[in-house]
Formats: sequence, C-alpha cells, structure tokens
Amino acid sequence: MSNCTSASLRQMKAQGEPIPCLTCYDASFARLLEAAGVPVLLVGDSLGMVVQGWESTLPVTLDQMIYHSACVARGRRQALLVADLPFLTYSDPKQALKSAARLLQEGGAQMVKLEGGFSVLETVQLLTDWGIPVCGHLGLLPQSVHRLGGYRYQGRDAASAQRIREEALALQEAGAELLILECVPADLARSLRAALSIPVIGIGAGPDCDGQILVLYDLLGLNPHPPRFSRVFLQGGRDLAGAVRAYVEAVQSRTFPGPEETRY
Repeated sequence: MSNCTSASLRQMKAQGEPIPCLTCYDASFARLLEAAGVPVLLVGDSLGMVVQGWESTLPVTLDQMIYHSACVARGRRQALLVADLPFLTYSDPKQALKSAARLLQEGGAQMVKLEGGFSVLETVQLLTDWGIPVCGHLGLLPQSVHRLGGYRYQGRDAASAQRIREEALALQEAGAELLILECVPADLARSLRAALSIPVIGIGAGPDCDGQILVLYDLLGLNPHPPRFSRVFLQGGRDLAGAVRAYVEAVQSRTFPGPEETRY
C-alpha cells in the first residue's frame, strides 16, 4: 500500500475502487490494520464508548483525542490518519483552528473530522485556508445525540434528505476533502456519491458509497449491542488480522454492507 492522501482517495473514487476505513485508537492496531490493507484510520471520539465505557462520545476531551491520535501516529506508516474534533472544541472557527492545530502538531493527525453542515461552513473554510484538511460528517451526528433523541436514522423524509444534500454540497464548496455519511437511507447516500467530487464514506448508509467505515470493536464482535448496520468479521477461525482482511475484501467486493445491513 502506497501513502494514502486526499488526492489518492479522490483517484480511488474516480476509478470506482471502494475505500475500506476503520476506527483505530492505538499503535498496535494501527500496524495491524495498515498491514491488512486499510488505507484510512479514523481516531474517532467513539473511543469514549468502546474504550472508556461512557454511554456517548460527549465526555471525550481534546487532550484524550490528542493522546490516542499520537498513539496511532506512532504505529502507522502509510495510512491516512484522520482524527475527530471532540464535542465543543470547535464551537467557533478560531477555537476550531486551535484545536485542529493541536491534533496535527501534537497528535500527528493528517486530517480532522467535524460534525455538522451549515453551522460549520465558516469553520471548514478557515481550517482549509490554513492548510488543515477536513472531513465532514452528516446524517446521524453522535455529538448531537441528546438533540436528536437517540441514535436514529436521519434523512428519511424529503425535507431532511434535501437538507443533507444541500449541506453536503456546501461542505464540499467550503473545502472539505472527505465526507462521512452515518445512518442515512441508501438511496440518499447513492445520490450524494454521484453529486459530490469528494469521496463519500458510509456507515449505515448502504452499499453504494465510495467506501465504508466501521468501529473496529464492532467488527471484532466486542460490542454486546452492535448497530444493525455492522457485521462481525472475527469468526470462522479467523485471527485478528484475518478478520480485518475479511472486512477489507468485503468492502472492496461490495458485499458489505449487504441487504440485511442496509436501510433503504
């Protein structure tokens, strides 16, 4: 695997080559995932739930994200390292710039991810102007779980789907280089993949995105209550590396997600 960059991800999209992505929180797994062929590692604030044991991502701090990002950075060599900006660390553009700078300088991140659409456009533009690559995140926004009333699918009616479309296009125009779509209908994800020039990575968004991402612990079957869009790959006598390779192959062959893991 050669060095993964924003440019190489765009090339994969242009060539119709599916992009397998996974969350990662430490150096050992960074080495394992990269060796198995995962080109994008996301240090997600999901660590608050799967590592720290909280019920949401909200308690995760910027210092904790920097710590885990630095761990992953020491294990990776060629995969693109994306790190989440945690809750209320980007409530205004200037704060976001300081937070993102720390993730890059101290945490070794190469791109930062933030949640939201119209509300973060000025922030995305400022980060981009200062040379910080940005990944957007639309659909289900875990940092807004209390406002949303739980972990619910988004964009299921015409008005909310149209808003997500408009926000996706606006994020791209503001400079976002990647977009994660979480828990939206497959037909909405398919239309956005066609409308955007940047890669669209799905999680619970059907099989027709440019790539897929899962929380690593869901892939390994360590979540006692996994989301319906996930699949356990650590079975059938596979070791950890084999489970990750099986995931990569399933994404590349577009057999994951399948019908049972897709909501239309």
